[in-house]
Amino acid sequence: MRTQVVIIGAGPAGLLLSHLLGLDGIDSVLLERQTAEYVQARIRAGILEAGTVELLRQVGLGDRLDVQGMEHRGIYLQSPGERHHIDFTDLIGRSVTVYGQTEVTKDLMVAREKAGRLAYYEASDVAVHDVSEKPHVTFVDGDGTARRIDADVVVGCDGFHGPSRASIPDPKVWERTYPFAWLGVLADVAPSTDELIYAWHPDGFAMHSMRSPRVSRFYLQVAPDEDIERWSDDRIWTALSERLGVDGWTLETGTITEKSVLPMRSFVTTPMRHGHLYLAGDAAHIVPPTGAKGLNLAVADVALLARALKASFRGDDQLVDAYSETALRRVWRCTHFSWWMTSMLHRHGDDFDAQLQLSQLRRTVTSTAAKTELADNYAGLPL
Repeated sequence: MRTQVVIIGAGPAGLLLSHLLGLDGIDSVLLERQTAEYVQARIRAGILEAGTVELLRQVGLGDRLDVQGMEHRGIYLQSPGERHHIDFTDLIGRSVTVYGQTEVTKDLMVAREKAGRLAYYEASDVAVHDVSEKPHVTFVDGDGTARRIDADVVVGCDGFHGPSRASIPDPKVWERTYPFAWLGVLADVAPSTDELIYAWHPDGFAMHSMRSPRVSRFYLQVAPDEDIERWSDDRIWTALSERLGVDGWTLETGTITEKSVLPMRSFVTTPMRHGHLYLAGDAAHIVPPTGAKGLNLAVADVALLARALKASFRGDDQLVDAYSETALRRVWRCTHFSWWMTSMLHRHGDDFDAQLQLSQLRRTVTSTAAKTELADNYAGLPL
């Protein structure tokens, strides 16, 4: 088999890249090691930047988003006894939208099926070959048949553990592992807030998010090796009530449907291109979720790469030659913002560190310049 682009990884990054290329008449084939049902059900990010929302609308993926997405003007920042609203729309004229990654994936899968773009799910033993001269990918499909696809370009959207990143020789890697994790909770209860709450607390960070008008998402700072079995539903609701509590506000509780522990780290690898192999999304970079950047960074990567490949197939390699350098400028900006939010809001170090964090929080919620900087980064840089 031959195609123009083989995309390894059929999560939202790979699906969106295939969609964008298809709109420009560029053929692609998707390979995914998981089942379609697993990919569609995978719960990840829920905050879309303004630029991500606009892109999805422009490429015909905005119908359900415009109906079910919840536009938020900003976020709340909280320290004990104080909750302050940061209004992005007033500060910078942009907002964010709550619309789960599962919903984005559903929209992209429907679009792929309607367009008849080929995808192999449950692909195993995926390997990338000869990306300098004659790129091709070998794999075993879900029926156990060994296959080979020759292509002009291979794109790795296959995450940290996929074969694509491992196919780039002598990469340079930067990594930061944080001394805490998140206990993530999904609950069948209407949100107790109109917008996300980020709370600093002596017992550890807490966050109130949402997935829909009827489903809420919560996070609690815990140790990286936390035993999730020690967290009963009652203990979770008690900790959330304490860490998120302010006078005159009540946390509504409900049935907890999911619990998981999420380690926190930052990771960047360069280059994001080697020969005819390109990396996008988590294959090249990972950020802690505090700044809501993971999915949005992947969207920015594939939007940039789709434009570059379109130009390259028409004979202009200027954008593909600059892809890694251009993408990494945004990656490092978002990595810094995610590190800054994480470092400011999570309890770590000694009491001296705590006072520094509270000082930064007071500055952020009282200074127009500081609020504007936060809003500009959180709502997203232009694609």
